[in-house]
Amino acid sequence: MVNKSIQKTTSKGQITLPKAWRGKFKTSHFALKWQDDSLTIRPVDIDQLEETIVFSAERDNQGRGLPAKDLLRIIKKIDG
Repeated sequence: MVNKSIQKTTSKGQITLPKAWRGKFKTSHFALKWQDDSLTIRPVDIDQLEETIVFSAERDNQGRGLPAKDLLRIIKKIDG
């Protein structure tokens, strides 16, 4: 079954996945892959990933980077 939708980006460049679509997956994490003129969005079970991106300077800090001590704090918080 193929469902298609056209979504408009918000002023922050975000798109919303329709609730019915999100409900089809047992995760709230999605991997995005950009290649040439296409964007692929796939559900991801982060518990099965070998590595996880905890920080992206562009996404999380407006491209300014992050001091190492702050990154370590974030990692410790995630790791429990």
